Amino acid sequence: MVISGVFFSSSGYSGNNNSQHETNQITTSTVEREPLPAGAVNETAYYTDAAGWVESRSELEQGLKYFYQKTGVQPHVYIATDLNGSKTRDMADVRDFAEAKYDELFTDEAHVLLLFYEPYESEYKTYYVSGSQAKQVFDDEAGDILLDYIDRNYYNMDLNTSQFFSQSFRQAADRMMEVTQSPWVNVWLVVGVLAIIIVLFIWWRKRAAQQEAEAKRTEEILSRPIETFGSDVSELEKKYQDSEDTQ
Repeated sequence: MVISGVFFSSSGYSGNNNSQHETNQITTSTVEREPLPAGAVNETAYYTDAAGWVESRSELEQGLKYFYQKTGVQPHVYIATDLNGSKTRDMADVRDFAEAKYDELFTDEAHVLLLFYEPYESEYKTYYVSGSQAKQVFDDEAGDILLDYIDRNYYNMDLNTSQFFSQSFRQAADRMMEVTQSPWVNVWLVVGVLAIIIVLFIWWRKRAAQQEAEAKRTEEILSRPIETFGSDVSELEKKYQDSEDTQ
């Protein structure tokens, strides 16, 4: 089995620390991903609650099943406050525990196991293990996206445990399965539209000024007495008079 694991740990407390985590940047999705084909997964349970924290099975599984439907990779969340009776902080112990659980729980390469380990209050460590087939969709970047949402939502005091995991997996699925559009695309689009509006406005102003000048000139010509047009008009009058006399 090909295993991919990423370790992430964080510690903090609710309350005053919330604001600094709510603004965490989420890893951008730069890869077009296709879900695994149907039949790749031998479907299993979606979570193991060794800590006894899950308030609502249906609420938790809603987000995990959404992730499965969106990616073709079945997730499994393993929640623990100790590892084989130990509250170790050793990263190697966390990794070994997660990798052993993958082999114990699954018979395919299309699962991703997320170990959420909180040995002490507000101090948690996460480690994910993905099978070789799951890696086609759930690559390192996708793993970073999931862990970013785990970190952000952990400090959202409006979410209970079931909602916390459900929302994190739902958000991760949506983000990883679409290429993240750069905010500069929208900025340059707005700049381009504004430039076109400015050019059209300048053209309209010049055109309106030209039309106004032409109208004013025409009005001046029409309002002038015929005598003011000079000798050319007198000559025309004389020629017209001579023509009448000869008839």
